[in-house]
Amino acid sequence: MAEVVVVTGATSGVGRAVAQEFGRHGAQVGLLARGRDGLEGAKRDVEEAGGRALALPTDVADFEQVEAAAQSAEEVLGPIDVWVNDAMTTVFAEFKDVSPEEFRRATEVTYLGTVWGTLSALRRMLPRGSGAIVLVGSALAYRGIPLQSAYCGAKFAIRGFFESLRCELRHDGSDVNLSMVQLPGLNTPQFDHCLTKMPGNPMPVPPIYQPEVAARAVYWAAHNRRRELYVGGSTVSTIWGNKVAPGLAERYLARTGYDAQQMDEPVEPDRQANLWEPVPGDPGAHGRFDDQAHPRSWQAWMARHRRAIGVGATAAGAAVGGLLAGRD
Repeated sequence: MAEVVVVTGATSGVGRAVAQEFGRHGAQVGLLARGRDGLEGAKRDVEEAGGRALALPTDVADFEQVEAAAQSAEEVLGPIDVWVNDAMTTVFAEFKDVSPEEFRRATEVTYLGTVWGTLSALRRMLPRGSGAIVLVGSALAYRGIPLQSAYCGAKFAIRGFFESLRCELRHDGSDVNLSMVQLPGLNTPQFDHCLTKMPGNPMPVPPIYQPEVAARAVYWAAHNRRRELYVGGSTVSTIWGNKVAPGLAERYLARTGYDAQQMDEPVEPDRQANLWEPVPGDPGAHGRFDDQAHPRSWQAWMARHRRAIGVGATAAGAAVGGLLAGRD
């Protein structure tokens, strides 16, 4: 039987790349997002990759819509094996310039969308005693940066929710696995369609990676019982640097964080934002930074293969030790 997967935020960026990755492995993929143009594009991508896809127009901020989509996915595709929570939106602005309504909306999509998706998945997985749920996180779940208060707040909240729920699942002896994948800056279309109030076009903080780097990590997390997976050397340095010297990180980001998140070119006067409604058209997986984006991360590869690397290093050490011992 082909694996049944649900991906939220499936029309764009990481979600689009994740859907394609599962499609390459022959999965049946339920695609949740608001934009119908993007859903049709994502459906084509999955099916061209070798999978089967079901487009499910859904606003993840509305639990009833998420629950209805989950029910439809199971009726058409079968019992859900994997659920990936990726949907997000944000406001690029100083906090004082973000309205309460804008902040609430970004939080409802990014944080509550993850909560509602997890709840719908658990309602189906817990009675069966199996399944995997992957929460797409960020280095910004550990280190807040300027101009991203709504997004960072939501990612911090997701991490707290994740840790609480992991404890509950362990207490109950559940075999449902919950993982969180912490990502670096990625070349996704969010920087073209999220709401911004800054003068320069938004951009990810370098180094920038292609969304397929994230997709491979999400696929791996769905099939391995790793609690948490860091992707990209910058993610590791951001998380550990903040643990060691949070004050230094704060001063550095106050000095560099504004320019690092804006291009030299000004925001287009007719720019459309997806905070309230999807932007027309099919955004795809990639943003405008292909020429700067890395197609792979050696750190991510090593994180996924750390056991094999450890065994290999131990064997190599033993061999060297044997050679040295033979010289005595």
